[in-house]
Amino acid sequence: MYVCGPTTYNYIHLGNARPLVVFDIIRRYLQYRGYEVTYVQNFTDVDDKIINRALEKGIPASELACKYVEEYFRDADALGVKRAEFYPRVSEHMPDIIQVIQGLIDKGYAYQVEGDVYYRVNAFNGYGKLSGRSLEEMLAGARVEVDERKEHPMDFALWKKAKPGEPYWDSPWGPGRPGWHIECSVMSMKYLGDTLDIHGGGADLIFPHHENEIAQSEAYTGKPFARYWLHNGFITVNREKMSKSLGNFFILRDILDKYPADTVRFYLAATHYRSPLDFDNTKLEEAGRALGRLKNTLRRMDELLPEQVEPGVLDEAGQAFLDVLDRLRQEFTAAMDDDFNTARAMGCLFDMAREINSYLDSRAGGLNPPARVAINRARQVFTDLGERIMGILKLRTETGAGLVDEMLGILVELRGTARQNRDYTTADRIRDFLVASGVNVEDTSRGTRVTYEQVPEVARVIDFLLGWREEARQARDFTTADAIRDKLVAAGVTVKDTREGVRWSIDSAGKLS
Repeated sequence: MYVCGPTTYNYIHLGNARPLVVFDIIRRYLQYRGYEVTYVQNFTDVDDKIINRALEKGIPASELACKYVEEYFRDADALGVKRAEFYPRVSEHMPDIIQVIQGLIDKGYAYQVEGDVYYRVNAFNGYGKLSGRSLEEMLAGARVEVDERKEHPMDFALWKKAKPGEPYWDSPWGPGRPGWHIECSVMSMKYLGDTLDIHGGGADLIFPHHENEIAQSEAYTGKPFARYWLHNGFITVNREKMSKSLGNFFILRDILDKYPADTVRFYLAATHYRSPLDFDNTKLEEAGRALGRLKNTLRRMDELLPEQVEPGVLDEAGQAFLDVLDRLRQEFTAAMDDDFNTARAMGCLFDMAREINSYLDSRAGGLNPPARVAINRARQVFTDLGERIMGILKLRTETGAGLVDEMLGILVELRGTARQNRDYTTADRIRDFLVASGVNVEDTSRGTRVTYEQVPEVARVIDFLLGWREEARQARDFTTADAIRDKLVAAGVTVKDTREGVRWSIDSAGKLS
């Protein structure tokens, strides 16, 4: 698989994040089905946007590009995107690019004009076969840079002559740098061969980028370039395409500062990848609540299962329960086999959660050995589909990381409110608690980020919040006390005030702690 990556001049935006998640799930599913997958995603680190931004900041373009490659990995890792086998960069493949351009000139598919090299679209008979448009239709609908030196207005640049002050590389045609389209042809073929199995990217890349990739690659090799093309749909805001010019442009980092990463991933995965996805905060909040229902099902199983489940024999009820789950698993795979229909597959996960909860409810008095065997197998299936493929249900039996992340998010939010109110005593108290719990706290211009090497104890974090709530109640600050309680309840923690003091549990089936 080769998937077009970002141009590294800024933090990635929500539109960049969608193909990251889409193709990560497709890759995971292919591996689940037994395929060996080699995944390649490029970085465009030589581009006009990078050069212009670097000039604004007064730093080398290479330094700017490296910074945003590092920032990309922070965001991609947060979204649970598995690392590719290869991340080729344009700057590291100049000899390969020059070799292919020279080969296209030698074959008559390209020509040189005063240090620039252009691809000759009229020489390639299949030009337009991906988008299904003729040259005339493309020309009518395209914004084409006027250049009288080109043989045809649709001819596109393979090599650009260097302008004063720009980074450049030496070539047979003089100093310059590659055009945008040639990089993906060269790097994909270098790592995956002349014919790719799957080439992916956003729908906005169909024309001209992917159309031009086909023309270059097939002209150079004489072989089909890609067996399957997969394009994810646009992200819209109020049904308008997200763009900087419309002012509806969302940096992913800003969204991750406000919403858990697995909620964002769930939101991006819950719609079929080819369909448009309309964005607003309400939809993210709905996604968080929906994902919470799945996570609560997993928590119920984790709370009721011992660390080790002894092998045993199923009873009749347990076998019937697992038969239902197996049917839902088959429906899940059928949905994914049907053009990776994650929307339908997610529906199967929710059906599975409902069946698991019903089975647990019917055994409210406790799980006997056959029931533990059944639930243990159910958990394996549930996490196989929800985490191994979808990447939205982390395995939390050992660490409790998911709930901890939600609790830390509450503390970060409360600390942010305190700082805005200039209540630095409260803000510092929260920070000191986090640091004492082994959490790294980083205040940046984009907000507060928390990270940890070892997962803090969830009980410690909840007890701190409830202790703070009790102090607020004693001070008759019921607004703060109610806010803390509401946030805990929203995260799946049940809070009960009793004569003996406050008691809490994790969802309705959790054990009181």
